[in-house]
Parts: sequence; structure tokens; C-alpha cells
Amino acid sequence: MKDINIGFIGLGIMGKPMAKNLLKAGHQVSVYDNKQTVIDELIKSGASGSSSAKELGSNTDVVITMVQDSANSEAAIISDNGVLQGLKEGTTVIDMSSISPLVSQKIYKECENKGVNFLDAPVSGGEPMAISGDLAIMVGGKEEIFDKFSPIFDILGKSKVYCGASGAGNTTKLANQIIVAANIEALGEALVLSKKSGLDPKVVINAIQGGLAGSTVMNAKGPMMAEGNFEPGFRINLHQKDLNNALITAKELGVALPVTGLIQQMISSLISEGKGEWDHSGIATFIENISGTKISDN
Repeated sequence: MKDINIGFIGLGIMGKPMAKNLLKAGHQVSVYDNKQTVIDELIKSGASGSSSAKELGSNTDVVITMVQDSANSEAAIISDNGVLQGLKEGTTVIDMSSISPLVSQKIYKECENKGVNFLDAPVSGGEPMAISGDLAIMVGGKEEIFDKFSPIFDILGKSKVYCGASGAGNTTKLANQIIVAANIEALGEALVLSKKSGLDPKVVINAIQGGLAGSTVMNAKGPMMAEGNFEPGFRINLHQKDLNNALITAKELGVALPVTGLIQQMISSLISEGKGEWDHSGIATFIENISGTKISDN
């Protein structure tokens, strides 16, 4: 597997450490991003740079994309200057962005028409897990292609699950994002209640995290709320995008998502306050604002 050339498009908060992990594992990696400075940073780490997605595709066997949303995935892969224009028949695109399942299926069909394999493989874990190579990866597409590139997933994540046909990876990611959003919002309510009652939120977290209420979300986001630290690992505006995709998908399927809709309204309010670039643990500040109580003393 190390004799293949890997292309990587999208070197943001998640993509940059993922590309670096592939380099550390000994792979040849070509990179492209719309910011030359981050391309230069990866070149210093051992990557080669490309001037466009199309050029990158012409020199690689498999291309990983890690971009912000559905529109960016389409632009990077199937636009006139996208990677698909440069890829040879039999090569593979792995889109690890979190996008609409319907857009994943559209890209899959476009790739299939040109004889190129496509997997949708969104991740969960945020920047810390991207850096450590411990992401959770959910994959849709052909199972034999998933199996073929399993060694690459092993470099980037601690878990990889084949979820089904094209779009299944992103549908699973939407389920993940619904649960994460509800957990964060509920945790915010619980800690505001605790603080208003005169308790130390850090003590409350320590007391309950070993019980049924404990979760990865609590472990990662509880201390951030308690300290008033909302430096982004995963931004509020990106979670808004994911919940919007979930609500659109649910409407098409005739599924009710009442709690998701409510949290989406909270997030929209926070974005209107200029908090879109905050970490999504900042959802708790909506509860703080309407309760007149801050979780943190900072």
C-alpha cells in the first residue's frame, strides 16, 4: 500500500493533521488547498504540492478530500477543474468531508461514469483526534473498495466501519451529529443548573462522568464549558451545516427530528451573535444567556 501515490485536498483544521499522519506513515502525498501557505507547510513536512485539484488527480492513485461542505466537495471532485478531470480509470476518490448523503450519491455516480471508485467516509473526533490519528470513520460505497483502502483508514483513525452503499457513511455521520448536538445542549443545561444551585461544575462533571450520563462528549466538552474555553476543535457553524443536512434528509424521508430542529434554532441565534467560529461546546452559552448564569468564573 505504501507504493501508491496519495492526493489530499483540503488542509484545514482537520485535513492538515490527517495529511501529516499519512506522511509520517511513509506515504507519498501530494496536496492541494486554496491557501498556498498551508501547501508550503506540508511541502516542508515532505509532501509535494499541486496547483489545482485537476493537476493533483493526474499524478495520484487515490485522492482524499476533506473540505467544508457539499458545495466544496462538488467543486473539488466533479467541477470542470476538479480532481475527477485528472484521474485515470480505476483510481479512487475518498471524500472524508461531512456532506449531504444525496450529494455523496451524486458524486458517486459521476465518478462511476468515468470508471473511478468513490467512497464517502466522514469522520468524528474533531481536531484532537485528527492530530492523534484516532478518528472514528464511517464509510459508504463498495465494500471491496473499503477493504482495499482499509490500511489508509487505520492510519487516520482508531475505528473504521463499513456502513453500506454510497451515502451510508454520511447518513451515519448525520446520526452522529444529532447525538453530539443533543449531548452538548443537555450538558449545558445540566451545568447551568448546577452552577445556579451553587455547585462547582467541575465537581459535578467528575461525579457523574463515571455513571450512565457519562460520555465522550462530556469528557471532551464539559471541561471546556467549565473553563469558558471555546477555542474551536469543531466550529459551531460547521455543526449548523451538519444539522441542516440532517433536517433536509429527514424531511425527504418523512422523519420528525424535533430536538434537532430546536438545537438548530439555538445555533442560528449564536451565529447571529458572532459565535459561529467558536467550538460547538459554546452551544451551552445559549442556555447561559437565557438563564443569566455563566458556567465558568473565567
